[in-house]
Amino acid sequence: MGEAVVSATLVGLSLVLGAVVLWGLLLFLTRWTKAAPSKDDVAKLSGAPEDQNVNGDAASKTGLKKPKQQRIRKEKPQQHTFTHPLLASALKGHSGNVTCLDFSNNGKYLASCSDDRTVRIWSTKDILEREHRYMRVNVELDHATLVRFFPDSRAFIVWLANGDTLRVFKMTKKEDGTFTYIAIPEEFPKQHKAPIINIGVADTGKYIMSASSDTTILIWDMKGEILASINTNQMNNTFATVSPCGRFVGSCGFTPDVKVWEVCFSKSGDFREVIRAFELKGHKAGVYSFAFSNDSRRMATVSKDGTWKFWDTDVEYKKQQDPYLLLTGSCKVTEPCRIALAPDARAVAISSSTSIFLYNTQRGEEEEYFEGAHGEHITDLAFDVNSRFLISCGDRAIRVFHNTTGYRAVVEEMKTLLKKASNESTKQRLQQQITDAQSALDSIYGKKK
Repeated sequence: MGEAVVSATLVGLSLVLGAVVLWGLLLFLTRWTKAAPSKDDVAKLSGAPEDQNVNGDAASKTGLKKPKQQRIRKEKPQQHTFTHPLLASALKGHSGNVTCLDFSNNGKYLASCSDDRTVRIWSTKDILEREHRYMRVNVELDHATLVRFFPDSRAFIVWLANGDTLRVFKMTKKEDGTFTYIAIPEEFPKQHKAPIINIGVADTGKYIMSASSDTTILIWDMKGEILASINTNQMNNTFATVSPCGRFVGSCGFTPDVKVWEVCFSKSGDFREVIRAFELKGHKAGVYSFAFSNDSRRMATVSKDGTWKFWDTDVEYKKQQDPYLLLTGSCKVTEPCRIALAPDARAVAISSSTSIFLYNTQRGEEEEYFEGAHGEHITDLAFDVNSRFLISCGDRAIRVFHNTTGYRAVVEEMKTLLKKASNESTKQRLQQQITDAQSALDSIYGKKK
C-alpha cells in the first residue's frame, strides 16, 4: 500500500516537472523568434534595398541564401544620325562598323565588309530607294577588313582580320535557283610581316595586289602564287592601290611623293616584270592617300602638308616624261585622311576624321562640306562608276551623297566647249550634256522645271 502511494507521487511529480520544462521551452522559443532579425531588417542594416537580397557576409551570417547575380545587358551603341540636303540615302544593315567599300566594274553592285563577320552585296539600282536590297555573305570564323570585286563580279576577295591572309569567294547557284557567294577552301599563304593596308584586283583579271604598312607590296597570280615583291623604300606605306585600268600599282608613305609601277605581261598573258613608271613629286611632307581617275590619265594626292594636288599622268614615262601638276588646293587634314577622285576626274573628295570635303578639279575650290558625316573615323571613300554619287563609311551606316560638284563641273566645262564648237552635231551633243547635268542639279535641289 505504501509503495503504491510512493509510485503515484513520483508519477505526479514527473508530470508537473515535464509541464514546467515544456512551458519554459515554449516561452524561450517565443522570445527568440521575436528577437531574431527579419530579412528586411538585415537588408536595412546592410544598406541594401528592401526588395533585394543581401549578399556577401551579411547573407552568410544570418543564414540567408546568396542571391543570383543578375546579368547586365550590354546596351547597343546608338546609331549616329546625320542629315544634309545632299544626303541621298543611307544603306543600313551591318551590325558592326563598315571598314571597306568596292563597286563592281559594271557599276551594278556595291560590296561592303564589316567587323560583324559579313560581306554585303548591295544592288545600286535602288540606291535612292527607302528599302535597299542586298545579299549577305558570312565570313566564317573571322571577319573581313578589305573587300574587292573580281572584274566579272562573279567573285570577290577579302582580307581576313585574324587569319592575316586573302580568301576568295565565288558565286554559286543554290537549289532554289538563287545565287550566293561561297568561300573556296584554299586560302592564300601568309606572306606579309606587317599589318595590311590595302588589297586590289587588276581590271585585266591577271593579278592581285596586297600592301602592308612596312615597305612591301606583293603581286599575286589569281591562284595565290607570288609573282613579284616590291620594296617601296618609303620608310613605311600609308596607302597603295591598283589603277582602274589594271596597268599600274602605286604607293605613298613617309616620303613626300607617290611612286607608280607598271605590272607587265607578255602578249600571251604571262607575267614578265614590274618596272618603275613615274613618280608624283611636289608635296612637302608625307602623303596620306592618292587616287586614279577611271582612265588613269589623272591622279589626285593629299598630304600632311595641308594640300591636295591634281595631276596629269597621261605621259610617255618610258621616254622619261614626268607627270604635270595641274593645280594645288589647300585642305584640312586630320588623321585618318583619305582622298577619292571621281571617275570622270571632275571632283575630288577628301575625308578628314569624321568629315568630308568636296572640291572641283578645275579651280581647286571647296564646294561642299559634310561635317560629322559619321560617328567614327571614316574608313573608306569612293565615287560610283558614273560619278553620280559619293559613298562613305565609318560607322554602321554607308552614306550616299549626290555629287553636285561633278554636275556643276560638267555644265561649266560643256558651256566653254560649246562656245568653241563649230560643228552642229558637236553643239547638239554638248547642249544635251548641259541640259542633262542641269536637270540633275534641279532635281537634287528640288527646283521646278
